[in-house]
Amino acid sequence: MDFDYSPKVKEWQESLNAFMEEHIYPNESVYEKQLNQQDRFSDIPPIMEELKSKAKEAGLWNLFLPDSEYGAGLSNLEYAPLCEIMGRSSLAPEVFNCAAPDTGNMEVLVRYGSDEQKRQWLEPLLEGEIRSCFSMTEPDVASSDATNVQTEIKRDGDEYVINGTKWWSSGAGDPRCKVSIVMGKNDPDAPRYDQQSMILVPLDTEGVTIKRTLPVFGYDHAPHGHAEIEFKNVRVPASHLIWGEGKGFAIAQGRLGPGRIHHCMRTIGAAERALEVMCDRVQEREAFGKTLADQGVIREWIADSRIEIEQARLLTLKAAHMMDTVGNKEAKSEIAMIKVVAPNMALKVIDRAIQAFGAAGVSQDTPLAAAWANIRTLRLADGPDEVHRRAVAKYELKKAENRRAVHAR
Repeated sequence: MDFDYSPKVKEWQESLNAFMEEHIYPNESVYEKQLNQQDRFSDIPPIMEELKSKAKEAGLWNLFLPDSEYGAGLSNLEYAPLCEIMGRSSLAPEVFNCAAPDTGNMEVLVRYGSDEQKRQWLEPLLEGEIRSCFSMTEPDVASSDATNVQTEIKRDGDEYVINGTKWWSSGAGDPRCKVSIVMGKNDPDAPRYDQQSMILVPLDTEGVTIKRTLPVFGYDHAPHGHAEIEFKNVRVPASHLIWGEGKGFAIAQGRLGPGRIHHCMRTIGAAERALEVMCDRVQEREAFGKTLADQGVIREWIADSRIEIEQARLLTLKAAHMMDTVGNKEAKSEIAMIKVVAPNMALKVIDRAIQAFGAAGVSQDTPLAAAWANIRTLRLADGPDEVHRRAVAKYELKKAENRRAVHAR
């Protein structure tokens, strides 16, 4: 594996970094100010659409899609350092139309959607005209085991009827969110991993009720939000089913592999920014007769942070390389590992930065507190740490079994 970025990637990095410096960082406070001057879940801060238009004009749009027909034609390995740059700001992913859960939903539609589904939903998502959400987690079951999902998707003539309650459907609070990809059971008597299906449900369909949005450590993440949604006798055309009955788990695996690694890439960017602001802060402040940077423990924090970021980045790049060369299935152990490593690493780095800032670190005057709260959710989102560790252990034990079998011959 070549550890140097290609000339093409370096050009993209230069363009993205320039855009971030000129447009993103200076407008973070503008976005927050505009958001707080209006109904947080009804109106979109005007600066967001202005920035999206600029990003489109600059050609910095849909970079996450490896299919050149729809995106920039970048591999996972090529996209990784670009996604990392976007992760430095909570605004950036949406500005470049590379924000979850839209990215995962677009990938689902590219891979598994019918021509009609692509026309109706993929095209406006690619243009950034609408947003979407993904409804899998349920309040009444342990959703880390997706076979527990109880929402019903039942065929009735030319329609499917959906009944159930979902929550943590990120993005459903946004007025631009027009459709949800819903995972539910269509055949509880089928083999365990063939019981589930995924279906497109427009949020304005009769019987769909957004009951509430759920804050994260007090952050409402408006206008995006994380919604609890009730589906009560919701009827949609049979053509809204994605791929086919019983394909829910296969779709989920195709969706979650890239989604998980994208989270890790952005998380590394957030950790890099935290380390940068920490280094700036500790050289500006004095305590006990010398700068904070001259305190031994602070230097340990800085050194440990750099070491941990580099370790996480290398494992992320390895996982991306494997996804490109041997496929998501063969890279599943590396994807599981990085999904554990990256959020835990970033939380440690951000926590050190908060400590270096003192009281300011837990305020809204720095991006640190919000970044910590957001990244803490990633130890749960797309599978909790414990599930990924369980998967890694399973792969290692399988390798041990194979070794013993070879030696026994």
